[in-house]
Amino acid sequence: MSGLLALLDDVAAIAKVAAASVDDVVGQAAKAGSKVAGVVIDDAAVTPKYVTGFEADRELPIIWKITKGSLFNKLIVLMPALLLLNAFAPWVITPLLMLGGAYLCFEGAEKVFHWLFPHGDAHVEKDMSVGDPLHLEETRVKGAIKTDFILSAEIMTIILSNIEADSFWFEAATLAFAGVAVTVFVYGAVALIVKMDDVGVWMAANGHTGSGRAVGRGLVKGMPKLLKLLTIVGTAAMLWVGGSIIIHGLDVLGMPWLYDQIHHIAVAVSPESGFGAWLVTAIFDGIFGLVLGLLLIPVVTRVIAPLFAAVSGKQEASH
Repeated sequence: MSGLLALLDDVAAIAKVAAASVDDVVGQAAKAGSKVAGVVIDDAAVTPKYVTGFEADRELPIIWKITKGSLFNKLIVLMPALLLLNAFAPWVITPLLMLGGAYLCFEGAEKVFHWLFPHGDAHVEKDMSVGDPLHLEETRVKGAIKTDFILSAEIMTIILSNIEADSFWFEAATLAFAGVAVTVFVYGAVALIVKMDDVGVWMAANGHTGSGRAVGRGLVKGMPKLLKLLTIVGTAAMLWVGGSIIIHGLDVLGMPWLYDQIHHIAVAVSPESGFGAWLVTAIFDGIFGLVLGLLLIPVVTRVIAPLFAAVSGKQEASH
């Protein structure tokens, strides 16, 4: 009996350790996940466009296909690659983060430039044309998964860089948990967003009370404004996060001047307020991100994009 009690005591101790480990994984994942706000907001703002032009009953199946592709990107492709890099070449992580930060700055600045100087885009108009619904669905899903891969790479790299772990398996578990949680959050939010107008239409037509029907009409009218707000917030967050990543990366690589100057200004403006100092820092990070992104627009559109198109064309020709 004493042996059995000792065994049960050991089992209880192991259970406590396991529970503590789970708590640590969740805590680390939440801490790391909070760093990817800008990318997550933009991901949620961008994805609804991929279901534009489809019947309502195809919206959720399309989002589910994209969700599965996103999980494959994060868990099967990116997570093993990032863990190996972090284990054997950790010096690569900061340049990778900076590369992703530059991409965020470019994307955010491109949106700002388009708002300031509206212009048509034949490729976008062709992409948004419905045409053959079956072919369009396949094309849209593939396009969404490719876009998700870029955003997921940035998300997973940011999460990994913020995990404090001594164990490879603890690091892997935290990265996997955070990746799945972010994916569920993003595409769950997207599903709610794209179906909210349908819910509003149903409530407006079938509500038993005047207030219920009014809420339904409000949802229908309010969704376009919500999507526009998400786009604005997502763009601002991209510029802030992208600029912050670049500035912090320069500091880590031994070029701390810009990081130090912003820090000194933030402290001078708000010496006692943590939020005030954070806000000043975020504003300067966002301004830097916007300037860098605007400088990158001609480089990407006139050099990198044509070069990539030429390489892709050669590859397609070889097939």
